[in-house]
Amino acid sequence: MIHTDHAALRAALDEGTGLCTVVGIDGSFSRRVGAQMAASRAGVAQAIAGSLADVCLERQLAGDLAGLAPGAVPMLQRYGRGSPIIDFRLPCGGGLDILLDPAPDRAALAQAVAALDDRQPANLPLPVPDDAPAHLLRARPYIPPLSLVLLGEGAELAATAALAQTMGIATQVYAKEDAGALRLGGVPQGARADAWTAVLLLFHDHEWERTILRWALDTPAFYIGAQGGLRARMARLEDLARDGVNETQLSRVTSPIGLIPRTREPGVLALSALAEILGAYEGLHPLA
Repeated sequence: MIHTDHAALRAALDEGTGLCTVVGIDGSFSRRVGAQMAASRAGVAQAIAGSLADVCLERQLAGDLAGLAPGAVPMLQRYGRGSPIIDFRLPCGGGLDILLDPAPDRAALAQAVAALDDRQPANLPLPVPDDAPAHLLRARPYIPPLSLVLLGEGAELAATAALAQTMGIATQVYAKEDAGALRLGGVPQGARADAWTAVLLLFHDHEWERTILRWALDTPAFYIGAQGGLRARMARLEDLARDGVNETQLSRVTSPIGLIPRTREPGVLALSALAEILGAYEGLHPLA
């Protein structure tokens, strides 16, 4: 599942669960500022949601949360380099400023979750002490999870759909053979594409693309891609230009697709294209 970014937020809705947020990074660390972990205040053995990369750190945080007195105010703690906890160090050698909130604002959490469920960005205020350094994160932004609209035919479509679904990406699939939802010269019936959606066309029969691409360009999709060789790519752009699509819109169509040039195997194409899409999605995150 790739959408662990929201796991701690949702888990922290439960009473008795605390929330830990990385609000500052000094040096190297494998997670971004804003990374979160939720843990039960009942103790270290309780379930943990979210990931901070280091199991030892996660256990330390869960124990520290459990050790806070009932009704305690949020605590800002340094871990690793520069920490007063001399018997705990991070393998990367860096230092982390982490906000431990034993009783996060459940109403604010619920509001953020509701916005994400409605495919809207969200923002969670963090109770960082007023006298803390100014560079520390004081509000945690979130964006809705990646979604994918796949259209096409054959082994490439099947491989990409299978890989996307295995990764936990919400995927709408429209096959050329599915006459009820997709027809030549028509738009995909019921397809939804917002600003956190990627639209990917995987046709060999490129005459199916023209109307679909015009539909995709009318959406706020952050990525629109179509497979095909040089001749197909040039013809595609010429057809869209004749339809009145301007240069700015034409530049939104990614082709060739993927990070691996000239792939021949459907599985490799699927991996290559999804890696490119995930990279573009990651770039949308306010804390990227």
